[in-house]
Amino acid sequence: MGAFSDRTWTRLGRRLPWLYVGGLISIIVLILMPNAGNLGLGYGSTASMIFGVLTLLFLDVSSNMAMQPFKMLSGDMINEQQKEKSYSIMTFVLNMGQVVASVFPFILTAVGISNVAAHGVVPDTVKFTFYFAAATLLVCCIYTFFKVHELPPREYAEFHKISAEPQANQRSLWEIIKDAPKAFWTAGIVQLFYWAGYMYMATYATGGIAEKVWGTTNVSSRGFQDAGNWFGFLSAVSAVVGAIWPLFIVRFPKQRRQLWALSLVVGGLGLASVFSVTNKYVLIISFIAFGMAWGANTVVPFTIVTNALDGRNIGTYLGLFNCTICIPQILANLVGGSLIGLFAANHGVGAQHIMMLIAGVLLVVAGMSVALVKETYGEVEKATNEELSK
Repeated sequence: MGAFSDRTWTRLGRRLPWLYVGGLISIIVLILMPNAGNLGLGYGSTASMIFGVLTLLFLDVSSNMAMQPFKMLSGDMINEQQKEKSYSIMTFVLNMGQVVASVFPFILTAVGISNVAAHGVVPDTVKFTFYFAAATLLVCCIYTFFKVHELPPREYAEFHKISAEPQANQRSLWEIIKDAPKAFWTAGIVQLFYWAGYMYMATYATGGIAEKVWGTTNVSSRGFQDAGNWFGFLSAVSAVVGAIWPLFIVRFPKQRRQLWALSLVVGGLGLASVFSVTNKYVLIISFIAFGMAWGANTVVPFTIVTNALDGRNIGTYLGLFNCTICIPQILANLVGGSLIGLFAANHGVGAQHIMMLIAGVLLVVAGMSVALVKETYGEVEKATNEELSK
C-alpha cells in the first residue's frame, strides 16, 4: 500500500484515500466479527472457522491500511526536528486507545450490560465494544477528512527538494531496496529481535503467569482465567507507560538511540522476570519495564528511518519497514511450538514461563543491536551534495 500510495495523486491527496478505504473496510469488519454466531454458520463448523479467519484477515489488513498512512504523512509533511514529537503523539493516542479498548468491556459490565451469552455467541459487552470501536474509527476518519490536507505535488517537491515530476522520482522496487539507507537495515535488525520477543510475550504471557503465580497449567481452571484477566490489566499498564515514555524521550533528541537501547534492555529484563516472579503485584513493575520498551520502539526506529530518507518513495520504504515487524513474528510463530517442546512434553505445557525468559533475552539482544544503528539525514545530505556539485 505504501508503494501504491507513492504513485497516487488525487484531489484528496495520496495517503488519505488509502486511509479512508482501509477505515471503511475496518468499520464493516468490526460490525460483522462479533456477530459470527448469529449468522447461522454453526458453532465450530468449517464455515464459521473460515468466516472467522477471513474477518480477522480483513481486519488486520484494513487496520494497517488505515493506520500506516499516518506514519507516511509524518514523513511527508513534518521536518526532522518535529518527526519524533509527531510519532510520540501518535504513540500516545494509539496506546491510550488500547487502554480504552481493554477496560471498555469492564465498564459495560459495571453499568449492567450482560457479560454472559448462549453457547456459540459472544456477550453483549464484547459486541458493544466492537461497535464502539467501529463508531470511534468512523468519527476519526470524518475528522481527518476535514482537518488533514496533504501537500500538493509541487509543494511536496519543494519541501523535500526533489523533482516536481512524479515520474522522475519513481524507481523499481529492486532499486529502492538496493539504495535503502543503512539506517533502514540496521534498525531492521533491532526490529527482528524486538518483534520476535514481542510475539512470544503476547503468546505465552498468560500461561507463564498462570504457571508461576497461580500454579496451574489447566486452561479451564479458575486460576488460568484469573491469570488471563491479570495479564489484561498488565497490558493496560504497559500501554499507559508506552504512551507516556516517548514524551520523555522526545525531550532528548541527541540521546534517542541510547534511550531506545536502555528501554529495550529494561523491557527485556521485565519480561524475563516472569520466569521467576510468583507475586502478581510484582509483575506490575515487570510490565512497567516492558511498557518502556514498547513505547520507545514505536517511536524511535520510525524517526530514524524517516529522517534517513530523502522524500522519494517514503511510502514504499515504510511499507518495507513494516515487514521488519511482520516477518519476525511469522518466524517466531513457526519455531515457537518446537522451541517450547524442548522444555516440556505434551506440547510444552508447564514451560510457558521459560518462553517469557526467551522473550526477555530477545529484547535485551535488540537493545544491544541498537549499537549498529547510525543516524543519517537523507534530505540534508541530498541538499549538501547538490551544493557541492554546484
